[in-house]
Amino acid sequence: MTERTYHHGNLRAALLDRAWDVVDAEGADALSLRRLARDAGVSHGASARHFRDKQALLDALAIAGFQRLNAALADAVDSPGSFAERFGAAGDAYVSFAVKHPAILRSMYTAKHHAAASAELVEVSHVAMPALVALITAAQDAGELPPGPAEEAAVVAFAAVHGVATLATDDLLNGFPWRDATAATIASVWRGLSSVDAPTVAP
Repeated sequence: MTERTYHHGNLRAALLDRAWDVVDAEGADALSLRRLARDAGVSHGASARHFRDKQALLDALAIAGFQRLNAALADAVDSPGSFAERFGAAGDAYVSFAVKHPAILRSMYTAKHHAAASAELVEVSHVAMPALVALITAAQDAGELPPGPAEEAAVVAFAAVHGVATLATDDLLNGFPWRDATAATIASVWRGLSSVDAPTVAP
């Protein structure tokens, strides 16, 4: 086999792109550095210079996944519209990512909770929550939501939306369209947050 030549940094990007495609289509169990090296037309040693082992590759893939997800959520939070509409857009963006890339999302969270997770991965996995907290806080300041712990409200919202994403990707919605389920869930959460007597998360 004639080994391809990559400029510095290009091989790492090519390996990550191919890893995304493999995990997206076949799941993380189908991924290996040897397979990626073969697909990229380089030696196993060349790929190992960028990723010391499979876990390091999965860590980097998770970082890339959270970066894409965070960008989609940021676009939703910053989109035109009312606070409720932007809140809904963020929820839809999350479930949409999960439905399009279920194996990637599972791999992202698995890598995040791995004992060897890098500091960069842990940091990027926490980027989206402060943006949601800021949106809820702004809605409270504008009088569209009653005062209350915005962090707790954000956790409740995430739990609800992640639940819909899990039901959708595990085919447990019994034929109910995932986008309709997402919209109904988000609307219910927003109504709950809008209530003066909205419950908070127990300590």
